[in-house]
Amino acid sequence: MRTMTRIATALALTAASLASTGLLAAEARYNQIALRAEVNQEVAHDLMHVTLYTEAQHADPAKLAAEITTTLNKTLEQVRQVRGVSVKLGSRHSYPVYDDKGQKITAWRERAEVRLESADFARLSALTGELLQSMKMAGMDFSIATDTRKTREDAMLKDAVNAFKARAQLATEALGGRGYKLVSLNLNTGGFQPPVAMRNFEAKGMAMMDSAPTPQIEAGTSQVTVSADGVIEVQMP
Repeated sequence: MRTMTRIATALALTAASLASTGLLAAEARYNQIALRAEVNQEVAHDLMHVTLYTEAQHADPAKLAAEITTTLNKTLEQVRQVRGVSVKLGSRHSYPVYDDKGQKITAWRERAEVRLESADFARLSALTGELLQSMKMAGMDFSIATDTRKTREDAMLKDAVNAFKARAQLATEALGGRGYKLVSLNLNTGGFQPPVAMRNFEAKGMAMMDSAPTPQIEAGTSQVTVSADGVIEVQMP
């Protein structure tokens, strides 16, 4: 009886071992190739961003803060009267100014920013020129709106998949395969936005501030990218 039990146990272990080997063989994949295909498109910037700032110095920090706040409030009120332009406060900080020996505080200096954004370049450009009578410009840049980028990326997804299929077919033919199976595929989006310089906006001291010229702008473009990364298994004859 014990002999029969041992034989049955041995057979069970052998069957389990064969089943495990068969499972590993079924899971094993050969002739796999990792591929990447990418499609790019230049998309025009449709959002304009302007950062303005005010800066002042005073011996009394309380009076300094009040002066800065007054300038900011006037700027916000002026911007809110213009349709199609959004505004928000940026960074604001103050720091002490020391004497020549660096030991005694002689005054306080404070700087505060206002950030504007609009899809109407002409309107924001004109508004910026007006605000430069009381504010200074820290920077101007451009970007692609979120909705615009998503629409372009969605339209490019099919092109990315087709590009991947074409590359997979080339790889299969190069290996002499009769076809391939798709093991995995990941679609990724991204892009590169180069720095956009402000053009033809020359300042000549206070004369520029007094005349409040309208900046001439070139929005430029950014590259939107959709990539397809995947793995194929080439079927050999």
